Amino acid sequence: MRIGIGLPNQVRDVRPAVIPKWAVRAEQAGFSSLSTVGRIAYPGVTDTVALAGAAGATSTIELVSTVLLATVWPPALLAKEIAGIDGISGGRLTLGVGVGGRADDFVADGHGMTGRGKRFDSDLDTYREIWSGRPYAGGDNPAVPRGTREVPLLFGGSSPAAFERMARRGVGYIAPSVPPEAVAGMFDMARSAWRTAGRAGDPRLVAISYFAVGDADAGRRNVHHYYRNFGNEVADVIAGGLRGSRDSILDAVKAFRDAGADELIFNPGVDDSNEISRLADIVL
Repeated sequence: MRIGIGLPNQVRDVRPAVIPKWAVRAEQAGFSSLSTVGRIAYPGVTDTVALAGAAGATSTIELVSTVLLATVWPPALLAKEIAGIDGISGGRLTLGVGVGGRADDFVADGHGMTGRGKRFDSDLDTYREIWSGRPYAGGDNPAVPRGTREVPLLFGGSSPAAFERMARRGVGYIAPSVPPEAVAGMFDMARSAWRTAGRAGDPRLVAISYFAVGDADAGRRNVHHYYRNFGNEVADVIAGGLRGSRDSILDAVKAFRDAGADELIFNPGVDDSNEISRLADIVL
């Protein structure tokens, strides 16, 4: 099982200048990937900006969004931005996407929560058309440079539609920030959907877990605040799952490996870049 680390782009009031420095240190430490968690209505740095900063600062580490709220974006704009980030990185981006669940994140006219699942399926077609280099909007010009590739997609979510979409159009599944025993069931559903769709091999299965070694209490407060508009019960579960000690982090590694994860990404609860070496000393 590979071990990745998140960027602190959605830590409340993150210092944006930390992000490229964080990316460099994570790559040097030997983590498998750098990830983002993102939303619009929160005082952080949006996924695309954080990923672009990481792409320019690094040269080998994989970049992953876990997950980007795709339906809050006009699809052509998002597809062009993602193609640019992937190109800058030299083809190191894997785009994790979901439909979103917070009404305040849907700020673009015509891109509200209503009908977002159906709209998402149409958006995915737009992404691929743009990445293929077809002329855009009836004109002569494509939206992306020649040589742009189709960016691989991971899908989040827990509805039957999310698993079916993943099996048809993705390379794998990202589980939400829930305990390993719940993730194991979601991975089973992902594998089942994959087989039903007639896909060869197995889906890539990614788990995420929050951590804060230097100040676990601050990390839990930050994570709770991020999720509190889902209600205190949900926020309590996610914040309570933050790993703050060596033993709890190693327990997470074992538990998510046993659940079948191909990769476990530890997302930070604070933006202290010393967290990178603290985590690396435990898991790498």
